[in-house]
Amino acid sequence: MAILVHQNTRVIVQGMSGRIGKFHTEEMIEHGTRVVAGVTPGKGGESVLGLPVYNTVREAVVATGAEASLVFVPPPFAADAIMEAADAGIRLAVCVTDGIPAQDMMKVKRFLRRYPASRKMRLVGPNCAGIISPGKAFMGIMPPHIYRPGRVGVVSRSGTLGYEAASQMQALGIGVSTSVGIGGDPINGSSFRDVLELFEADPETDAVMMIGEIGGPQEAEAAAFARDHMKKPVAAYVAGLSAPKGRKMGHAGAIISAFGESAHEKVEILSAAGIRVAPNPSAMGETVAALLERQKETA
Repeated sequence: MAILVHQNTRVIVQGMSGRIGKFHTEEMIEHGTRVVAGVTPGKGGESVLGLPVYNTVREAVVATGAEASLVFVPPPFAADAIMEAADAGIRLAVCVTDGIPAQDMMKVKRFLRRYPASRKMRLVGPNCAGIISPGKAFMGIMPPHIYRPGRVGVVSRSGTLGYEAASQMQALGIGVSTSVGIGGDPINGSSFRDVLELFEADPETDAVMMIGEIGGPQEAEAAAFARDHMKKPVAAYVAGLSAPKGRKMGHAGAIISAFGESAHEKVEILSAAGIRVAPNPSAMGETVAALLERQKETA
């Protein structure tokens, strides 16, 4: 089965009543996602797209059996929305909200640690594109038409580069099992390592494309995990090869502050771990194709 979401996953949308939330919810439904309700405080009892709206996540969970939540909540309130989902028993939350203060995310991380593993919620994001398992379901804002069903997992800090990789792969006849956007903020939920672990255990994924960028230790940690624990081959691309040290570049987490955080250093670390690294963004699809061809030859 696909990782994280599939056609039977019962999804609620926190913020479905808003213009953007409604737009993306409608697209999710059109592409097979089983959206069962929305949550907007003060609008309980109303309906959007023929679905009931509840005041709280707990009410929605009790009424629908929802197990996953997509968070379309403005930055000042997004952290509370994530914690509310965890407290209500949601097992997976995807937060696409950009601009959540780092201090708020620190509170979220501490809050999530209070739960035992048996009921701990997995968080993807914030500031992410979401998750898609083509032909099955998706939770997020990615354009689903560029994703062809297949057996290559994609995990990316950059939503746009994740789309580009899927488009290049589609043009080469290569499909995606699941694509996960983990977001570019310095304090987020699931990491590269977390998602690689899921892909390694997924029988429907044969290889993985990982897309990183400057700043932070995640790529180095992922390289060590892939080297020591993965049998499936991994390709990668690291954005920011021309970025000057010490300057913030787009994503809040994209700033070089220590050894191993520049794009060049990350490329060296990934290559040393046996990961095939694309030399530029236009070569991501070709790199995956070469990886799969080599896999066939050694099978």
